[in-house]
Amino acid sequence: MARLIAVLLGLLIALSAAADDGASVVAAKGIFADVKEDLVAAIERRGLVVNFVAHVGDMLERTGRDLGKTKRVYDQAEVIEFCSATVSRAMMEADPQYLVYCPYTIAVYTLPGKPGVVYLAQRKYPRTAALKPVADLIQGIIADATK
Repeated sequence: MARLIAVLLGLLIALSAAADDGASVVAAKGIFADVKEDLVAAIERRGLVVNFVAHVGDMLERTGRDLGKTKRVYDQAEVIEFCSATVSRAMMEADPQYLVYCPYTIAVYTLPGKPGVVYLAQRKYPRTAALKPVADLIQGIIADATK
C-alpha cells in the first residue's frame, strides 16, 4: 500500500510539473476589470498596441451549455494579444521559425470560489538569446500591471 501511495504521489508531482512547464502564472489582488485595465495600460505605456482580446471565458461558458457541460472553469477569462515590431523582428531575424511565438499573449482570468484574486499567465519561451527579449518584455508588462 505504501508503495502504491508513493507511485501515485510521484505521478501527481510529475503531472503538476509537466503542466507548469508551459506557462508562468502570477496572482494579483484586485478585481478583474481593474487588473485587465492595468495590463492594457502597461502594454500601451511601451508604445505597443493591443491587437485582439479573446473572450475565452465567454466562449467556454457558451459552448459548455451546447456540450451539456455545467462546470464553470473561470469567472472571467480573456487573452490579450499584442506585438512589438522591434522585438519581433530581432527574434525572427535570428530564426524565421520563431514566427510561431508572435503575436504575444497574456491571459488574465479569475477562478470560481477565489474572489479578489486575478491571475495573469504567459507562455514560457525557450531559453535562447533571441527569445530572451520577448520573455523579458512580457514579464515586465506583467510586473507593471500587478504593482
